[in-house]
Amino acid sequence: MNPTSSWSRFLVTLRRLFARKVVLASAIVLLLVVGVAVVYPFLTDADPNALEISQRLKEPSITHWAGTDELGRDVMLRIVYGARYSLLIGFITAGGAVLLGTLLGIFAGFFRRLDAPLMRIVDAMMSFPDILLGIALVSILGVSLWNVMLALVIVYTPRVARVVRAATLVLRELLFVDAARALGVRTPRILLKHILPNLMSPILVQVTFIFAYAILAEAGLSFLGVGVPPDIPTWGTMIAGSLEYADKAFWTILTPGLAIVITALALQMLGDGVRDLLDPKLKKAV
Repeated sequence: MNPTSSWSRFLVTLRRLFARKVVLASAIVLLLVVGVAVVYPFLTDADPNALEISQRLKEPSITHWAGTDELGRDVMLRIVYGARYSLLIGFITAGGAVLLGTLLGIFAGFFRRLDAPLMRIVDAMMSFPDILLGIALVSILGVSLWNVMLALVIVYTPRVARVVRAATLVLRELLFVDAARALGVRTPRILLKHILPNLMSPILVQVTFIFAYAILAEAGLSFLGVGVPPDIPTWGTMIAGSLEYADKAFWTILTPGLAIVITALALQMLGDGVRDLLDPKLKKAV
């Protein structure tokens, strides 16, 4: 394969993806969020959990851009550090759910005998609201960062499995799969070389959506007191910890809330752009 032609096709794909201004703006927002979360902590040795009671509930100022919380901690600094944890939760959840969901979906869609039992399990899990199932799993596993991510992986795996199974059912009946079988190609090779590459479009779309869902779900779980421990400054724990001071210091909730909304919205818009690029028939005017 010619590297030059591959690079040219990649650039053309990027131009098509970012032709819509809303998708380009979403990508820029995500790059800024990720860049600040990764780079800023290396530029300062400030502790986001450092207490300064004399500065508690101070309004936004030049010294504290987003004000301080009930313990005198700088809200903006905690948002920057919290971005690392919130993005980590989204990344691990999306990766784990896509990996497990893809395996379940391919097996259920390609092997007829596995379809019914696997899909009944998936249907049973999807019968519960996401947040309710997340609360139950975290209650069983225990409150910790990794247990929250594990619970969210379990919650969102059925979504991916459903999408992948539906696509696999279609691909299984196409002529190129029949041709591979006729040539004596073994089933594992058919799955890896013929089925999986053609599933990348729906899988990529699911990654962006689940990433956003996971950030929102973590915030919801933390708000209800069954999420990440309070000493870890995620955006969700910041809102949960400052809830009782909302009438006195609205900025302690408003700022992390805006961070969640902007990041999740940017991910959703980017996911829409990827979906429209991969399947123009589903394109929506935004």
